[in-house]
Amino acid sequence: MCSGNFAKCLGITLIPLAIICILCNTLLFFPGGKVAESSDITDEVFYLGGILGSGVLMIFPALVFLGLKNNDCCGCCGNESCGKRFAMFGSILFAAAGAVGATYSVIVSCVAINHGPKCFTTHLNGTSLNITYPFADGNYLSNRTMWDICDGPGDIITWHLTLFSILLICGLVQIGLCAFQVINGLIGTICGDCCGCCGSS
Repeated sequence: MCSGNFAKCLGITLIPLAIICILCNTLLFFPGGKVAESSDITDEVFYLGGILGSGVLMIFPALVFLGLKNNDCCGCCGNESCGKRFAMFGSILFAAAGAVGATYSVIVSCVAINHGPKCFTTHLNGTSLNITYPFADGNYLSNRTMWDICDGPGDIITWHLTLFSILLICGLVQIGLCAFQVINGLIGTICGDCCGCCGSS
């Protein structure tokens, strides 16, 4: 497969992943599917790992990868393929930027999953609810009976874990795809697009 075609496949894959990440991060602003005050939302949601890191910052590399196959900047310095080689080198830089954004999203997701969600907990006297972090060290992940501490909003723990887990998985996949493009870009920079540029390789 041509390095340009391979990059296009990566770009096609990255676009829906970026959209999924943006949607997941947006949904996290509605804990348990409920409209809430900003003070009731888990802090890591405001770090925008899914919107900025795995979302917006990933859109740019994806668009660059999609355009590599149709890149027609040929004939520089008397070499028909050097324009394609330069474009492939540029894609390495965009892939690195995308990997950094996805890594940021993965780190935020890991911290959020370990930290747990903000939720309402009943006072010992049973008369009022406080919004707090009842799970400080991630122990709730292996002890589901602790989930009864949370009284909302909605099914907040499942909501929190599901969305941040999706962000984590998507971020890891994005890092892998960007790493593939770094390798593909190096090959394209050194060897040129195997399909050639302007009829030559």
